[in-house]
Amino acid sequence: MANPADSEPYSANGKASTPLIRLQQVERIYRMGGGEVQALAGVDLEIARGEYVAIMGPSGSGKSTLMNIVGCLDTPTGGTYELAGTTVHELDDDQLAGIRNREIGFVFQSFNLLPRADAVTNVALPLLYAGLDRGDRQEKAAKALRRVGLGDRLDHRPNELSGGQCQRLAIARALVNEPSLVLADEPTGNLDSKTSEEIITLFDELSRAGTTVVLVTHEDDVAEHARRQIRLRDGDIVSDE
Repeated sequence: MANPADSEPYSANGKASTPLIRLQQVERIYRMGGGEVQALAGVDLEIARGEYVAIMGPSGSGKSTLMNIVGCLDTPTGGTYELAGTTVHELDDDQLAGIRNREIGFVFQSFNLLPRADAVTNVALPLLYAGLDRGDRQEKAAKALRRVGLGDRLDHRPNELSGGQCQRLAIARALVNEPSLVLADEPTGNLDSKTSEEIITLFDELSRAGTTVVLVTHEDDVAEHARRQIRLRDGDIVSDE
């Protein structure tokens, strides 16, 4: 099994820092039809703040399960997981929902937008759960939309936007709470090559600005943009470069 580097992770200023993500011997077993399927087999992984990481692997390798655990959408059946200093695997469902809303921004292949809501309303949705009033929600949503180049599309609905613009809208929603971590699951899977390049360029810009980005992809040309590539096979890390 490939292990994380033995040395303490370092921040951008060269000083030692506590990892944003730390998994130790994480296992995930699903019980199906009277049997068991081991999706993760004792994964050790550390990701520092500000890193840009691609997670790769064939179908059934465990990469989606790993992302679900990192994103607090699932919990391990063995091992420990810490996110931003919080022992995540000990939290209940309400606490997990809170840490997802506070610490993590999600970008999905299928966008997951509200079709009848305009761009500002879509982006402001996480802020509603955070309890902000309407004025603050709209202000922060507009700022996030301008950040991804959609400042002139604030009142447009998803069906009035291109595929690339919809993904930018989804990225703005992921950023609006200023999360510690952005998780992207096959973010270019439904896009043509030109639009895919535009979206990956946006992730590059976010990374350079200090955002921690972890993306799951099966595309080598997408993964090459990340500064670290982790490959899984049969529920275990086989390379970490």
